[in-house]
Amino acid sequence: MANKLISMEEAVKKYTWDGQTFSHGGALPVGSDCIAFFREMVRQGVKDLNCISNCNSQGTNLLAAVGGIKRIEVGFSGLEVYGFANGLRRAVESGQTVLEDYSNGAIPLRLMGGALGWPFIPTFINSGCDQQWASADDPENYPNTKKIPEIICPFTGKKLGAFKPLQPDVAVIHVTMADPQGNAIMLGTEWSRFELSRAAKKVVLQADFIVDTDCMRQYPNLVRIPDLVVDAVVYWPMGVWPQCSTGVYDSDEEHMYYMNKMLRTEEGTQEYIEKFVKSYNTVEEYLDVIGKEKIEKLTNTDTAFLMDPYRKWIKSDEEIKALMQEGR
Repeated sequence: MANKLISMEEAVKKYTWDGQTFSHGGALPVGSDCIAFFREMVRQGVKDLNCISNCNSQGTNLLAAVGGIKRIEVGFSGLEVYGFANGLRRAVESGQTVLEDYSNGAIPLRLMGGALGWPFIPTFINSGCDQQWASADDPENYPNTKKIPEIICPFTGKKLGAFKPLQPDVAVIHVTMADPQGNAIMLGTEWSRFELSRAAKKVVLQADFIVDTDCMRQYPNLVRIPDLVVDAVVYWPMGVWPQCSTGVYDSDEEHMYYMNKMLRTEEGTQEYIEKFVKSYNTVEEYLDVIGKEKIEKLTNTDTAFLMDPYRKWIKSDEEIKALMQEGR
């Protein structure tokens, strides 16, 4: 089987481009999303994305703050207890970013429709309210009849709505562990990562751990994303920081508040980027930016026992570097 391990820098260069339809996978705005991948997109200046977000996160918050997102379809746009996403809000309020509002029920259904190749998805949700009638793409047309058109069920005669399916150009999905071939296990809330991995044309995994394939053979029922749908695997420990990865590390609440505060202004955003985006080039330097004491505190999590069954298969940094050399 092909070894799909590549560097973060290479993954962004190869699988992202200006103007693409980009989607990301995680759980809740404070959960397991590919934040490190977003940082690298900011480093490389990716722009004008059409972004598909089941949940906005600090990743889209950061990318929107620097003008990287032209349009976003989102099921939830806040950061829960940490407040509304200031970078995204600033981009939307300035007219830089168009935000098309759906729901956390709509996005997974639309991804499932895209995965199955359906022309549309019948739905009873997002109907009879402004999520159906108001469109940021066409704000002057109200009530809008094209965003979620009404259709009639041929069997019951009932009126319902029709969602447009989603098939992103690229999906970057955080997973707890992956083998070098791209089989992946996710701990904690899955959200729409299963559907997203099938709907996207290309899939990149960002993994906390790289494990031997024997781990996947031992727990085949937990392999929700198989190598068949994966194009590349990026190893990046603490890659969800300052958000949390269940079983691995908790969210950094102090930094969550700080980051959102900094993204409130253009000046604060540039200062944040200098300190926490452009200040490293390697995984080791990235971990130094977070700090040893902070990492020890965050990884001392009450959910750490969830990783116990898999620890014997975790590959060391040296083994991963050797695998990456083999794959070149």
